[in-house]
Amino acid sequence: MDSKYFFAVDLGATSGRTILGIIRSGSVDLREINRFPNKIIEANGHFYWDFLGLYQSILEGLKIVADEKIKIESIGIDTWGVDFVCFDKNGEVLGNPYSYRDPHTNDAQENFFKLVPRDKVYKTTGIQFMNFNSLFQLSAMKAHHSAILPVTDKILFMPDALSYMLTGKMVTEYTIASTSQMLDANTKKFDVNLLKALGLSENHFGEFVFPGQIIGNLSESVQKQTGLGAIPVIAVAGHDTGSAVAAVPAEDENFAYLSSGTWSLMGIETMNPVITDESFELNFTNEGGIEGTIRFLKNICGMWLLEKCRSEWGTLSDENSYSQLITDAQFADSFISFINPDDPVFANPDSMVKAIQHYCETTGQVIPRTKSEITRCIFESLAFRYKQVLESLKNFASFPIDKLHVIGGGSKNAMLNQFTANALGIPVIAGPTEATAVGNVMIQAKSIGFYADIQSMRNSLMESVDLIEYYPEDKAEWGNYYERFLTVTKK
Repeated sequence: MDSKYFFAVDLGATSGRTILGIIRSGSVDLREINRFPNKIIEANGHFYWDFLGLYQSILEGLKIVADEKIKIESIGIDTWGVDFVCFDKNGEVLGNPYSYRDPHTNDAQENFFKLVPRDKVYKTTGIQFMNFNSLFQLSAMKAHHSAILPVTDKILFMPDALSYMLTGKMVTEYTIASTSQMLDANTKKFDVNLLKALGLSENHFGEFVFPGQIIGNLSESVQKQTGLGAIPVIAVAGHDTGSAVAAVPAEDENFAYLSSGTWSLMGIETMNPVITDESFELNFTNEGGIEGTIRFLKNICGMWLLEKCRSEWGTLSDENSYSQLITDAQFADSFISFINPDDPVFANPDSMVKAIQHYCETTGQVIPRTKSEITRCIFESLAFRYKQVLESLKNFASFPIDKLHVIGGGSKNAMLNQFTANALGIPVIAGPTEATAVGNVMIQAKSIGFYADIQSMRNSLMESVDLIEYYPEDKAEWGNYYERFLTVTKK
C-alpha cells in the first residue's frame, strides 16, 4: 500500500506540536514537524493563552510540509478541554482567551448553582464539577460584567477556533464541547436551560460536527501563506483525551484506560452515559468519544505535581530531569508520606514543594525533604489514587476490568507504571506514548476509509506499536499501605 500522509496538530497545556502521520501497510509512524511552548501568560491578575501565537506556530508547521513537497491528505487539531475563544460578528478575535487556571472562576460554581441547582446540572450533563469548566468560566465572565460577552457573536472551543482560523468555517466539535458541562449527555446537544442561565443560545456556537466530518478546506489566505492547496481540515476528536482513547490498543472491552500526562484521566468506555446518585457524589464525568462512545472517567491531578516541583528546582539542570529524578526516587524510603493529588491545595500553588510538605505536616506524617523523597511521595500517592478511582470504576462497569492501558507521556514512566500495577493488582499495559497524535491521525485516516471502525484501528495498533506490560508485585504490602493512604487523605 502506498504511504499516506496526515497532518496532526496536538496542543497540550504546556506545549504544542505539529506532527506528520504516515500510514503504510497498516502501521502508523509519526514525525514531529515543529514543537513550540504553550505558555500561560499572566497579566493584570489574569492568566491567558497566546491564541494567535499558537495559530502562527501551526502555520509554520504547515509551511515546512509545503516546502518539503509532502502531499498531505488532511489536517486534524486536538487540544486540552474547556477553554474557548470569543469572536465578534465580523469573525474577529475578541482578545486572548482565559486559561482554565485563571482564578476568576473561584466562586463561579456556587454562584451558578443559585440559578440552576448542582444536582440538576449533573443529571443533565453528567460532567465532573471543576471550577474551570466552560460553564463556570462563562458564568464568571457574566458575573464580572465582562466587556467581551455582550459583543460576542460566536464562542468556539480551542480546536474549533484554530480550525476556523485555517478554514473560515465555524463549527462545534462534539468531544471538545462535551467537556464544557453545557451539553445534554443523552441528546449530545447543548442544553437550552443551561445556556439561558448564561444569557446565551445555540446561535452563539458553531455548527455541530462529530469526529470524522470535514470542517472545510484551507482558506485562500492560508493557502497563500503556507504554499499548500485546498487541503481539508477534519474534525478529529478535538479533545485530546478523546483522540488518545481512540488509540488504546485494546483487544476487547474489558479494560480501563489511564491517559497519563500533566493530568491523569482514568476511565472506561461505554455506549451510554453513566449518571447516577453515586457517580454524582463521586464526581465522575461523561465525555464524548468517537463512534458515539462515552468516556466515563475521573480527572486526577497527574504529573503537574512533579512539573511544578521541577520548575522550582530548575528544569535546565540534568539532576532535575525526569529520568534522574525517577532514578534517585528508587533509592528513597518507601511508603513514608502520602498526599491526595486532587486536594485543592495542589491546583496552582506558588510553591508545590512547600504545598506537599505542608500537607504532610498537617496530616501528621514525615515531611519529605529531598527531591527523591518528594518524587517518591508523588508517585506512590498517584498509584494509590489510581486504585481508589479504579475501585469506583469497577462498581460502574457492566464488564470485568482485567487490565489497565496507560497511554500518553506517562506510559514511559516505568517506576510509576510498576507502582500502579502493584497498587491495582492487575496488569498494566503501557503504550502508545504518542496516543493523542496517533488517535488524531487514525481518525483522519478512518474518515477516508482506511479503517472500518474503532476496533479495526485498535487491532492495527496492537500489531504495529511496541507495548510494555507490568505485572503486580508485593500486592500484600501495597494493600496494607493503601489503607494508610486512605486514612491519611481522609484527614
